[in-house]
Amino acid sequence: MRKISSILATQHPDNASAPYWESDGDGFVSISEELREAMSCYQDLGVDEFMWDWEGKYADEAVIDKLFSEHYKFFKDNQLGKEKFLTFRLPNIWLEKGYSLLRALLVILTSEDFAKDLKFRSRPLFEVILPMTEKAEQLVYIQDCFTKLARFKSREFEHQKNVNSDYLEIIPLVEDVKFQANIRKLLDDYFALYKKRFKRKPEYLRVFLARSDPAMLSGLVANVLANKIALSELKHFENETGVAMYPIIGVGSLVFRGGFNPKNVHNFIKEYAGVRTVTMQSACRYDYPLDEVKKTVRVLEEKLPSTEAVLLSKTETKTLRTVIGKFEKVYQSTLVRVVKDMVPFFDSVPKRRERKLHIGFLAYKRKIGGNYLPRAISFTSAFYSLGVPPEFIGLGQALKALSIKERELVFRHYINLEKDIAEAGKYVNKDNLKILCRKNKAWQAVEKSIAHVENIFGIELGPKTKEEWLHKNISGNVLLLKNDTAELKKLIIATGKIRKSLG
Repeated sequence: MRKISSILATQHPDNASAPYWESDGDGFVSISEELREAMSCYQDLGVDEFMWDWEGKYADEAVIDKLFSEHYKFFKDNQLGKEKFLTFRLPNIWLEKGYSLLRALLVILTSEDFAKDLKFRSRPLFEVILPMTEKAEQLVYIQDCFTKLARFKSREFEHQKNVNSDYLEIIPLVEDVKFQANIRKLLDDYFALYKKRFKRKPEYLRVFLARSDPAMLSGLVANVLANKIALSELKHFENETGVAMYPIIGVGSLVFRGGFNPKNVHNFIKEYAGVRTVTMQSACRYDYPLDEVKKTVRVLEEKLPSTEAVLLSKTETKTLRTVIGKFEKVYQSTLVRVVKDMVPFFDSVPKRRERKLHIGFLAYKRKIGGNYLPRAISFTSAFYSLGVPPEFIGLGQALKALSIKERELVFRHYINLEKDIAEAGKYVNKDNLKILCRKNKAWQAVEKSIAHVENIFGIELGPKTKEEWLHKNISGNVLLLKNDTAELKKLIIATGKIRKSLG
């Protein structure tokens, strides 16, 4: 059985501060710097796995050539594909044009050739992530494409059979709340298709659960509860089929996007028991002291493999699906009425990576009502920088509307809910909310949500420490200067550095 990494370092651009290894210190990571970034994760942090992202962004196609050529001794001693891992996130060709897919698959094949020429024992690239997976057929389709391409390359370019491995492991990235809460159908369908296609059952499956886009589309609590259902269903599936399951969860540093950071690592491990791999995004690596980041890596590697997912009964699962719908409905009905006011702030969040233009035929933007949403990091950054953490959109109304039984179930399975609310609540700016309400009465729903939350938990939201008051003061200027894009970017970075994450 292959080694399963506890941490998957990613290129998610949520850092407010510059990387510790960056010479110019501007916080922007160019394509040319991403190779150095990957090596720093392997060597400096001791991370075993790095995600190379082909989805919606430019990717260096010569990544393996450069890694092996420039760091030959390191990879001779730490075989890529055995001790260290580079995992491609592919574009979803059902939502994005497939230009990058063919390039990525060819890199996988030619990298195997290069490794053989260097006398390396392991196939360096053998596993990929498919974002926004909705159907089992999509997974098998990508695997079939790879098989055909590998055999074509061997036949037409090498003039012999089986030069390249023609099998590709695939990781479904399940994003929407509805698909996470009903993940068993995806698992059962894939299991049946896999056995039919390969005449055996999978040795193992890594399933990737999102914690950013579904929060943006459905709200914090709906997303967390969907994660809990999915983790339970994955464990049930493992018990019933004998297929080893190694769940991955994609989390950022702020509560809304997962709350994984060096200060919260122990609470995080308890919350997401059963997860085997956690994404360590840019903010977690660059907005905290390096020694704390290294310690976080060690804690995860020690604690994560022994946690066990909480198994939900059919009755609990059914009730939680109903509860998810309630949270989702009130969140979306509030967001759709205020989101237009956020456009200047969305547009002013500074870029941290080189991304493709998502316009025309390259677009697959998220949408709510008739409104397009930015990427989850920009969404979260804008709301936080304004002093309105998105955790509180619809939260109070939904909690208040639950039955006693439903609320008890939520508190039982979202074990850090009160702690997470208190953490996000540090950045609430009630003065900004009053101004927003005067211009658009729809913001009153957010005000009421915060009031309900304070009443339910017996807490007062808002700044307490010197740094939190500084964040509040800067967020006041964010609202005041919403039409000054250049100044707004500086202010958003300033707030991000205080909360130790851009978004």
